Amino acid sequence: MTQDFPDSPPPPAADLGYAGATPVAGGNLPELSVSDLSRALKRTVEETFGYVRVRGEVSQPKRVSSGHLYLRLKDDQAVIEAVCWKGTVMRLAVKPEDGMEVVCTGRLTTYPGRSQYQLIIETMELAGEGALLKMLEERKRRLAAEGLFDAQRKRPLPFLPRVIGVVTSPTGAVIRDILHRLADRFPRHVLLWPVAVQGEQAAAQVARAIQGFNAIAPGGPVPRPDLLIVARGGGSLEDLMPFNEEIVVRAAAASQIPLISAVGHETDTTLIDFASDRRAPTPTAAAEMAVPVRAELMAQVMECGRRLEGTANRLLAERRNRVEGLARGLGDPRALLEGCAQRLDDRGERLALSMTGLIRRHRTEVAKLGAGLRHPAQVLGLAYARLDIAGRGLSGGLTRLLADRATRAQNLAQRLTPQPLVRRAEEGGARLDDLGRRLDASFSRAVADGARRLEGQAKLLETLSYRGVLARGFALVTTADGHPVTKAADAPAGGRVRVEFIDGAVGATLDGEGAPAPVPTPAPPRESAPTPKPRAAARPGGQGSLF
Repeated sequence: MTQDFPDSPPPPAADLGYAGATPVAGGNLPELSVSDLSRALKRTVEETFGYVRVRGEVSQPKRVSSGHLYLRLKDDQAVIEAVCWKGTVMRLAVKPEDGMEVVCTGRLTTYPGRSQYQLIIETMELAGEGALLKMLEERKRRLAAEGLFDAQRKRPLPFLPRVIGVVTSPTGAVIRDILHRLADRFPRHVLLWPVAVQGEQAAAQVARAIQGFNAIAPGGPVPRPDLLIVARGGGSLEDLMPFNEEIVVRAAAASQIPLISAVGHETDTTLIDFASDRRAPTPTAAAEMAVPVRAELMAQVMECGRRLEGTANRLLAERRNRVEGLARGLGDPRALLEGCAQRLDDRGERLALSMTGLIRRHRTEVAKLGAGLRHPAQVLGLAYARLDIAGRGLSGGLTRLLADRATRAQNLAQRLTPQPLVRRAEEGGARLDDLGRRLDASFSRAVADGARRLEGQAKLLETLSYRGVLARGFALVTTADGHPVTKAADAPAGGRVRVEFIDGAVGATLDGEGAPAPVPTPAPPRESAPTPKPRAAARPGGQGSLF
């Protein structure tokens, strides 16, 4: 990093705008919330490092869907996060790539959401002439392969152009030198297309100027130039970079008007010099190439022109200073939106990750619930078992109750004499008969309810049993050891088999001859009247059979 900063200690907590903070009991340090401390750090960093120039290697450049560019600048000892907003990305002079060494200009700020400081990039350029020369050589080789520098494409210059179009800065010394030399040699009609000759927008403006002169229709209200001069004064390699841009070279090669390039001094060479029809070592030499010599000068007109230009420059400078002074008093709305835009990008990435995890958790829960469900056959088996246990318990309990009552009656009969207790025995017998009848009625109802439930389960069992298939006219063929025969190929030739029908089973012997005959479609079975079920004989005492 090329910026040096003063070694000044950070301001105390009392100077950060928190004079009203309550000090901790037993100490002088105020208590600050995390947000207050983050805002104080952000303000301190932005005020101390409001404008820096950093040199480093580009690492992990990533342009998100919102158009903002996130990257890292690193050297052999440190790494710093950097952000370039969407509007600035479009104006960058170079496209950042991984491993490219650049020099970035901007300001430092903090992102409280991640407790990190970062560089807000405003301009970016390649670091050093070595990187620039390597890039220019590669671009020159690629454009030459397309034929843009071929000598057959170059056109001869007109001997005495009526109108000359000049593409240069309106306030620099270049336009004055060209006009002065033209006036010395041969005054001509000059059209100036004002452009910026250095900076981020210079290349696009120069290309549009060349295309604009070529788009002027002959015979229109604005005269079409017969010759174009693209000129700029001397400067460093970085200053002349706009005239090495591909957009400018292609515009010069596609120009239908003869073009003279006069960029820099005699030792300076740019890519537009190879695409133009003639290269001039200086802007003054370009004017000498454009027109022949004329001896007489119009000094008074030139002096008035210089005075008018100076007055206009002073007026523009005053207006520019006034506008810049007013602009410094206004806040920068972009600074208010930068943090919101970065938080929006952060929340977007976290939302995508959280949706994936939520779907995965719900899928796992559904799988667990499905594994815990019971099969219907298992539920039916448990019901059968509970019903069987209940039936056995009811029968045994009734038997034990009757035996207990009989035992108690016998004991009482042995202990008591018949004379005093005859009447009481008769009353007890009557009550016992009544209780027996009531018990028989209650037991009958319970048995009937159990029989109905058992009958329903039996019907369900018959519905699921293979014997329902036998009732429709089919038969079950099994081998001697009880295994079912499902295919003709599995039938043992000459062996004994057992054929089971709905009403019984018979034995048979297979002869093994013949081929399987087509199975005829069976006629639908006739509906027969249901066979009445035989009633169980009543047991002594009115107690019927449980089943």
